[in-house]
Amino acid sequence: MRHASLELTGMSCANCSAAIEEALEELSGVDVASANFATDDGTVAYDPDRTSLTTVYDAIENAGYEAAKASISIGVSDMSCANCAETIADRLNETPGVLSATVNYATDEANVTYNPADVDRSDLYDAVEAAGYSPVRESEGQRRSDVDRRAASRDEEIRRQRRLVLFGAVLSAPLIGLMVGHLFVPSVVPETVGPVGINWIAFLFATPVQVVLGREFYGNAWTAVVHNRTANMDVLIALGSTTAYTYSVAVLLGIVAGGQYFDTAALILVFITLGNYLEARSKGQAGEAIQELLEMEAETASVIGPDGTERSVPLAEVQVGDLLKVRPGEKIPTDGEVIDGQSAVDESMVTGESVPVEKAPGDEVVGSTINENGVLTVQATKVGSETAIQQIVELVREAQSRQPAIQNTADRISAYFVPAVIVNAVIWGAVWYLFPAGLAGVVDALPLWGVVAGGPTVAGGGVSVFEFAIIVFASAVLIACPCALGLATPAATMVGTSIGARNGVLFKGGDVLERVRDVDAVVFDKTGTLTRGEMTLTDVVALDEQRKADGTSIDESFVLRMAAGAERGSEHPLATAIVDGATDRDLSMAEPSDFENVPGHGIRATVSGHEVLVGNRALLESEDVDVDSSIEPLESLESDGKTAMLVAVDDRVVGVIGVADEIEPSAERTVAALSDRGHDVWMITGDNERTARAVAQSIGIKASNVVAGVLPADKASAIEEIQDEGRDAMMVGDGVNDAPALAAASVGAAIGSGTDVAIEAGDVTLVRDDPYDVVKTIRISEATLAKIRQNLFWALGYNTVMIPLASLGLLQPVLAAAAMAFSSVSVLTNSLLFRRYVPDVDYQLFGRARTTSIEPETP
Repeated sequence: MRHASLELTGMSCANCSAAIEEALEELSGVDVASANFATDDGTVAYDPDRTSLTTVYDAIENAGYEAAKASISIGVSDMSCANCAETIADRLNETPGVLSATVNYATDEANVTYNPADVDRSDLYDAVEAAGYSPVRESEGQRRSDVDRRAASRDEEIRRQRRLVLFGAVLSAPLIGLMVGHLFVPSVVPETVGPVGINWIAFLFATPVQVVLGREFYGNAWTAVVHNRTANMDVLIALGSTTAYTYSVAVLLGIVAGGQYFDTAALILVFITLGNYLEARSKGQAGEAIQELLEMEAETASVIGPDGTERSVPLAEVQVGDLLKVRPGEKIPTDGEVIDGQSAVDESMVTGESVPVEKAPGDEVVGSTINENGVLTVQATKVGSETAIQQIVELVREAQSRQPAIQNTADRISAYFVPAVIVNAVIWGAVWYLFPAGLAGVVDALPLWGVVAGGPTVAGGGVSVFEFAIIVFASAVLIACPCALGLATPAATMVGTSIGARNGVLFKGGDVLERVRDVDAVVFDKTGTLTRGEMTLTDVVALDEQRKADGTSIDESFVLRMAAGAERGSEHPLATAIVDGATDRDLSMAEPSDFENVPGHGIRATVSGHEVLVGNRALLESEDVDVDSSIEPLESLESDGKTAMLVAVDDRVVGVIGVADEIEPSAERTVAALSDRGHDVWMITGDNERTARAVAQSIGIKASNVVAGVLPADKASAIEEIQDEGRDAMMVGDGVNDAPALAAASVGAAIGSGTDVAIEAGDVTLVRDDPYDVVKTIRISEATLAKIRQNLFWALGYNTVMIPLASLGLLQPVLAAAAMAFSSVSVLTNSLLFRRYVPDVDYQLFGRARTTSIEPETP
């Protein structure tokens, strides 16, 4: 039985605690549960074999409450393959208090969600160490220092691997000389050097390599087999190298007859260590995205005190509300609002847009962007982990830790691969020992035999049967390391998410990258996505020129004055446009009374004693107002793509007001580019049918793909209807009113989020107000998945070809070790080359990338 303490939130009375207890005690495997309303804590005793802590948390949430949980990213410095990552993840998930844990071999990180009431950082570090690996112990301080420490740890690992490679290379050089001499000019190789036999000299050079370079592999192999009861890459390396070394020592001592393979034993370790060194360097380069983002942060800030004096303080000491002085050429220290001054700010590091943005008092600025010219006084609004740059870092980190579903297949293969390789090597070694003549007859006919293995040694009597069986065993073990398979997906995902971050496209995970590729329908919200969301008054139509009983002239000024007076009580963009239009015309507006908002239809209010309605036809008809006289001007404005609203005063329609929203300049080419790629493009809006179709027609969306008159609450249902037809839809909206629709779609893309980059509803955050970034999102997704397929092709193809060759005796062990090291390095190199990809063109798996027929505009 396992006991867990819980920090509970959301309880407001004793009944709440009772509801939590009841929900937990209904779970199978829960023995007893308690919740204390007074202290906001609880305990639960459960059988981990029948239920999990995650299930306990789910039950609490389903009851309408929450239990505190925290997340941490732990650097791990000495993983050698995907099996190592799986071993660490298993040990962490077995730790009491851990909800979930995943480990990424490519990023050298473990991501853990845990119950802070039961477990802390030190417990998680201990779990990693118990699995046989070294965690990078970090402070509770800032993310910046943690990332710096992790980068330093990775740099130290690169230096350590380089030292080992140099050590092994120096001692192996004489062994290589002896090997070359024996192969090509055996007459010049002496039998002894002084009183010492040449084979003993080979032993003296090979043994330090075996001890120093092999120590790490032996230690990890022992941990894997004895403590974790699994087999990883280190087991294969230790088996292969030890087989060659032990056999050579046995020959040297006269225990068995045969040749010596000290050169092979040493070179196996040198090649593998060289591969580890190159792999560590490549992983460091692939993971530079987060470090590069953090290096963009300012280190200090000039804070203006209450007395007007300035002082320079570290960035960590800046508080919300502080006034900051930012001079030309300086980085803006943190997110804030311009209080004084005007300048152009380079925001390319966040938005990818190279053109500086003009800033004036009242405008928002993003931390780490660069002030180009004027002096700005900025009030800090977000600091620390709340800033845009830190949220981007967190999104990139999360994206790199969440892998596509295709990685699950690779992980399952890797988990069973090493034991299968060992069994295969034992079988073929035994078969060669038992049936050498028959196999040699088959292999002699293969053209590669004489090239790779140096001739039919078994059939020709060059080596003993036992000796050749040992060679086959060592080669078959060494050739089949699953490292390349484990790196194929995460390495490409790291680079793909980094490319997205540089282009203002933030994916929430590698699984999102995979889903984006499968999208075949793109659904845009209209306002604020395809249009700028800045409504402007364009038309005021008075239906008749006459006077009311009180002598008031019913003209355009009267219509606008009544409408603006009523709309002063609303914060809707349409209301703002009407009020601003009246202000620009210097019209006086009375304060409304009895104001009432009718969601999705309009408003009603009393203005200067008159009952005023402003809204759509449905609103007026619900109030029994005759709208026949307004139909013609209403439809005329709507056919021009404008939003038309009827104005009724005292139960009589007096006019029609037209408001227009400027279409985004890139909207038309976005639709054209998506259509050219075969995507079905839709538009969804709360606007009326006629206006919506006019906007759609102007940017190239088919009338049949327009869903109009939809209330915000119904947009999710509209998305579901589209997907019910068998489509995988991407919903593109502003991330606020469109949140339900974003969540309902296969992929939700929140566009134009500015400094608020952490929108929970969307799977993808598009930092800029540019719909064309949807095209870039799809291109990056397709390119990343194509790169993953390339990597898997090389990794699986390598093993498919090389394992049979080694099993048939066509590879010497030293060549097998070199090929194994090359496989991992080649996968990482292939992923690093992907960093050059620019998502302005479509990526093709083979051949040159092609541009679509719609080229992006040059800024």
